[in-house]
Amino acid sequence: MTVKELQMVTIGNISAAFLKDLEEPINQILNTGVFMGKTQLAKPQYAFNKDRNQYHCNAIMRRLQTVKDPGATMVLGVTDVDLFVPDSQFVFGEADRESHAAVFSVFRLKGDGESLKRRAQGEALHQAGHLVGLSYCEDVRCNMFFASSVADVDRRNLGLCNNCRNELNKLRR
Repeated sequence: MTVKELQMVTIGNISAAFLKDLEEPINQILNTGVFMGKTQLAKPQYAFNKDRNQYHCNAIMRRLQTVKDPGATMVLGVTDVDLFVPDSQFVFGEADRESHAAVFSVFRLKGDGESLKRRAQGEALHQAGHLVGLSYCEDVRCNMFFASSVADVDRRNLGLCNNCRNELNKLRR
């Protein structure tokens, strides 16, 4: 039974077909209904920091909140620009539980078709996990482990460890 609804939004040069590949792991592992939003956002120039030549996650997440469809409880933006938060060189993505908004980028997840797809699925699942209430995990193979490199992303499973599965079950009660 699906317990929440997550709206996915394309930002920049991301296709709707690409987002379709991200739905299944979120739906199956988090038991969260996923759907494509009606809105497609352009490259987020409003979030660009010229000193860093990167895009600020928080500005993008604020924008995502304004395009959330009626009935959606959470929104996840997927982009192709290089993301940052202060005090970090870069981030793959960021989630804000309070606003129920998250964003991640494929910019640093380079690879061929299948490896990019798997990396993007993992990052989408990770950010959606935060939105449903999961925290970072210390198990390097768990999808909720904090990834600071593509090697970390590749090491993570496309699933949750026992501790995170138990926490997810508690969150659903």
